[in-house]
Amino acid sequence: MGVAYILLISSTVSGVLPVIAALYNYRHLDKALKIAAGYFVLSVLSDLVLEVSKRMGMVNNLPVIHIYIALSILFFAAIYYYAFFKPAAKKATIVMAVLALLVVIFNMIFMEGIWDYPSLSNTVLSLLLICFSLAYFYQLLNRQEFIHIEKQGLFWINAGVLFYFSITIFLFMLFKRMIIAHQEGYYMINNITNIIANVLYSVGLLCKPQKTT
Repeated sequence: MGVAYILLISSTVSGVLPVIAALYNYRHLDKALKIAAGYFVLSVLSDLVLEVSKRMGMVNNLPVIHIYIALSILFFAAIYYYAFFKPAAKKATIVMAVLALLVVIFNMIFMEGIWDYPSLSNTVLSLLLICFSLAYFYQLLNRQEFIHIEKQGLFWINAGVLFYFSITIFLFMLFKRMIIAHQEGYYMINNITNIIANVLYSVGLLCKPQKTT
């Protein structure tokens, strides 16, 4: 059993951790965190569908990934809409999410196609979430009152989002080139990043509610 295979299994299993954390701490989750919990359930289900379709002999299950990316945009737009305080930030979240979703749909139909790996769509999703996460950190660091940011559930989830997508964006952009020349390295980097991100998500979902204004 090689290192790459162990990382693959660990990465897959780690996806369940945020779901377990959300179920355990569900009554303490605010609206944004409940939406985040829904997203992590979606993530587990998409992985399950991909695995089942592969075992059933489906030659091309890439449409599942296309749909997952589109739904991810909707979920994260809702998460950050409730996370941001200022109306301008909320409006910007909606506008940016709509534009990203239009690009993803256009790519799905007219460019890479639903049967090809959505490298462009993943890149667009990554750029969108990097922007959202940086804006949220800026909001946290510019609060007028003192707060323990490490006790804020969204702080940890946002950290996971920034960590995962700021690293994997380069993998998504260069997917077709890397998957041919450096396939094992690609999956190892992606799996390690995914494991760390899922741990951060789980920590966030286990945080008790803190008073914020």
